[in-house]
Amino acid sequence: IKKQQQDVLGFLEANKIEFEEKDIAANEENRKWMRENVPEESRPASGNPLPPRLFNDSRYLGDYNAFFEARENNAVYAFLGLTAPPGSKVGEHLLTVNP
Repeated sequence: IKKQQQDVLGFLEANKIEFEEKDIAANEENRKWMRENVPEESRPASGNPLPPRLFNDSRYLGDYNAFFEARENNAVYAFLGLTAPPGSKVGEHLLTVNP
């Protein structure tokens, strides 16, 4: 889990994407919020959803696997619901994926 969290945070920081990190280990309110906002179809069959989980405000985007797949396909900005920076490789690729 820690490696996946560091991978997501590293990508966001490297690309200067603003984010808010919510610690669910030390904060019961954050843990409760995450459990309530992960859609039923995205929850594990048993137990609670594990981090990292990504949201844009309160809109659920996905888990680490969804983030990783979007990154591999140069579609992270679309995955995050953001506009790619002008002239970025990711932006150019997204234009062909999502015309």
